[in-house]
Order: sequence, then structure tokens, then C-alpha cells
Amino acid sequence: MSKSVQTTAAAATVGSLSDTELLDQTANAVREAGSVLRQRFGDVVRYESREELMRALAVNDDAALDILRPRLTSLRPDAGWVEDELDGGALPPGEWWVVDPAEGNVNHLHALPEWAVTATLVRDNQPVLTAVHLPLTGETYTALTGGGAHLDGRPLHVSRTTDLSLSLVATSQARPDEDDEVVRRVGSSITAMLFDALVVRTSVPATLHLLNVAAGRTDAFWQFAGARADLLPGALLVTEAGGRISDAGGRPWTPQSGSFLAAAPGVHAEAVATLSR
Repeated sequence: MSKSVQTTAAAATVGSLSDTELLDQTANAVREAGSVLRQRFGDVVRYESREELMRALAVNDDAALDILRPRLTSLRPDAGWVEDELDGGALPPGEWWVVDPAEGNVNHLHALPEWAVTATLVRDNQPVLTAVHLPLTGETYTALTGGGAHLDGRPLHVSRTTDLSLSLVATSQARPDEDDEVVRRVGSSITAMLFDALVVRTSVPATLHLLNVAAGRTDAFWQFAGARADLLPGALLVTEAGGRISDAGGRPWTPQSGSFLAAAPGVHAEAVATLSR
């Protein structure tokens, strides 16, 4: 097992909360962690080396984790904890908290507004509930399996667009230092979409693009490779908002997949065809 996956144990077991109640408490936890990161936001954080960058990123992560870890552990004491937000692949059976304490952390350091705090409960490798908080706007996006996707309590629905040529689409860099094959595939996919879609957006983090797909603002999002923490929250939100999730070839997506596609149903097939060229 990866060293970055650590099991959190506690003597007591909280079994009285329904998943709906658990989602409410999870949303409160990400809001509280987001408040801490918002207090740290403002000036550009300067760094002169990769080591300085990593230290600055860790300071933000730790500030949010100091809130998230005890709050979420108290809700599910026997759930595992995924420590590294860049990890991918399947998880062992049981419940796991998949958390990104500062999704878009690099943007935060550069005083850019595109960042969030996310927490997702995964049960036997299926996301059960997720909460994503955007501290600068105060918005909280939530989704519960079978219970729909919501923005501050208002239902979310993907777009009704049926023509890729009229669609706004987006992609994201999966992680720094990707291997050459993935980088080339990202570049060729962007080129293909520039021919077929109306507008192509490229930025990080993935979660914010997926929020927009769930809310009907963006018609499709794709990414090659990727980690659990930057895809699971958005995958559940898009699914519960009526969207389609697959890999770039249209096959069922799992955390082990080498690509990811989330789209409004009306443009999913066209997006697959474009990405498969």
C-alpha cells in the first residue's frame, strides 16, 4: 500500500449519522477549512526553487488539514485517510476520506482565485458524498449518491447542448512532471477540440471545471491521467447533475483509468469521437 494512504483509527464508531446528515457535516468542515485558507490568501508567495515551492504548498495544506482531519475523523473514525492528493488508482475495500485541502494550491500561492477545499467519502471505491467549498465566493457544492447535486441547496443540472460546435469545453493539466506521452496526448486533444468545439478552456484545477459542467456552464471536461482527489468530487457532482462520465474512449471510468471525460449527454458522443482521433 502507498505510504501516502494512512488508516485513521479511533476507539468509538459513529454509526448514527445518515449519509445526508454526514454530507451536511462534511460541508461544514470544508467551509471551516476554507475560512482558514481565505485568511492566508492575498499576496503572491515568492519562491526560487522547487523545494521552496513545495514548502509553501505544504503550509497551505497543513493549515486546512488541521481543521479537516479531526472533523472528518470524528464523523467516520474507522474510515481510511488518503494523505496525498496526487495519488491515483483503486483504494482498498471499505470507507475512505479522499481530501484535497487546497485544490488549486498553486493558484492560491499566485493570488489567483481558482482554488477550493474538497472532501469526498468513498465506499468500496464508489464516491458516496462530496463537498466542495470555494472560499472566495462562499459557494459550497455538494452531491450525494442518489440525492442529486446542489449549489448551496439549489439543484444543479448539466447543459442541454447537443452540438459540440456550440459547446464550451475545458481541460486541465493532471499534475506537474507528466511523462512525455501524456503531455503530447494533452496537446493533440486540445488541438482536436479547437477544431470541433466553440471555445476551449485550459487551466487548473480540474474540480472547478467539473463544477461548471455540473452547473451547466461548461458542456464537457476531459483530462488524461489524473488523481483521485481532483476527479472524484467532480465525477459525483456531474453524475448527480445528469451528466455522463467515461474515459476519453467512452468506456466506463474508474480511478485506474488513464483518461477521464465528463459531459452533458447531448455532446458526450461527439466529445468521445473528437478525443479518439
